[in-house]
Amino acid sequence: MSERDPAAGDPAGPPEEDPRIQGEKHPVARMIALGTVLSLIGIAIALLIDWFPVSAAGSADEIDTVYDVLLICSVPVFILVMTVAIYSVVRFRAKPGDMRDGAPIHGNTRLEVIWVTIPFLMVTALAIYGWIVLDDLEAKQPNTLVVNVTGQQFTWSFDYPGEKVKSNELVLPKDRPVEFRIHTKDVLHSFWVPEFRLKSDAVPGLTTKIRLTPDRIGRYQVVCAELCGIGHSTMRQNVRVVAPPEFDSWLADQKEPAPAGGEAEGEAGDGGETGDSGEAGGGGETGGGGDGA
Repeated sequence: MSERDPAAGDPAGPPEEDPRIQGEKHPVARMIALGTVLSLIGIAIALLIDWFPVSAAGSADEIDTVYDVLLICSVPVFILVMTVAIYSVVRFRAKPGDMRDGAPIHGNTRLEVIWVTIPFLMVTALAIYGWIVLDDLEAKQPNTLVVNVTGQQFTWSFDYPGEKVKSNELVLPKDRPVEFRIHTKDVLHSFWVPEFRLKSDAVPGLTTKIRLTPDRIGRYQVVCAELCGIGHSTMRQNVRVVAPPEFDSWLADQKEPAPAGGEAEGEAGDGGETGDSGEAGGGGETGGGGDGA
C-alpha cells in the first residue's frame, strides 16, 4: 500500500516527482526553440526546391505563389509537431525495466484553446486566399477560345466548336484566353498540363471547366492525373502553344480535307459524265458495228 494512501491514515503529501523528468527545466520552451530553428531551415529548403516545370500560362505564377504560401504555413506546423513528439519520446522515455505509471498530467485549457485557435485561423485565412486567387483565374475574358476536351480510356480528343475543327492534338495560340470544357466517355479522368498548373477532373455526366491563357510557345503534354485503368500511364497527348498566325494556319490546314473531298467528288462526277458520253458513243459505234455486221 502506498505511503500516501489516505486509507492508511497518512496525510496525502505532495506528488512525487517522476524521475524521468527530474531536473528538466522549461521543456516546452526548449521544444519551441528547437522547432523554430528547424522550421526556418525546412522553409528555406522547401522554397529552394523546384516543385513544378517551367510555367507556360499566366495562371502559373499565381498558383506557384499559393503553393509557396502553403509550404510556409504547413512546414512549421509539421516540424513543431514532430519536434514535440520526438523530443518527448527521446527525453522522457522509460528506462529498461521501469514499469511504473507516468506522472499524472491533467489537461491545460489555455494550451488547448491556443492549439485549436491558431490552426483554425491559419486554415481559414488560406481558404480565403485560395478562393480569391481561383476566382481571379476563372474570371471570363473577351476573345476566349473554347475547346471541348474529351477523355476516354486511354486517349484525349479535342474539339474547337467555334472553328469547327476536331483534332487529337491540342494546339493553342499564345496569349489568347482559353476555356476548356472537359467531358469523359467512360470513367473518371483528370485533365492536366503541368506547365499550365490548373487541372480538372473529367466526370461522367458532367462538364467541368477551367480557364487559362497560354503565354509561352513550346511543346507540352496533357497528362491524366486520375488513375483510370491499366493504360493510365500512357494517357498522354501532345500540346503545342504557337504564335497566333501559326494557329490560324493550323486551323486552315485542319479544314482543308473537307473541301478537297468535295472537289474530288465533283471531279469524279465530271469524269462519270464524260465516261457515260464515251460509253454511249462507244455504244453507238458498237451498235453501228452491229448494224454493219
